[in-house]
Amino acid sequence: MSIEERSRRRRARIEVHRAESFEEAEAWDLDYWQRRTPEERLSALVAIRKDVALANAARARLEESAE
Repeated sequence: MSIEERSRRRRARIEVHRAESFEEAEAWDLDYWQRRTPEERLSALVAIRKDVALANAARARLEESAE
């Protein structure tokens, strides 16, 4: 699959909302995640954990190179 095709598919999946307040944003966020399946929520959590691990590893490399 080409990068253009992946980009097109990703844009088709993205769901956005513009909130007028933090409270509205929080309510929309809660509604969004409640509409997701347990599998989708777990997949998102795993992706976040992977991103955090990558960021922590990059930070550790930077700290090691600064010593």
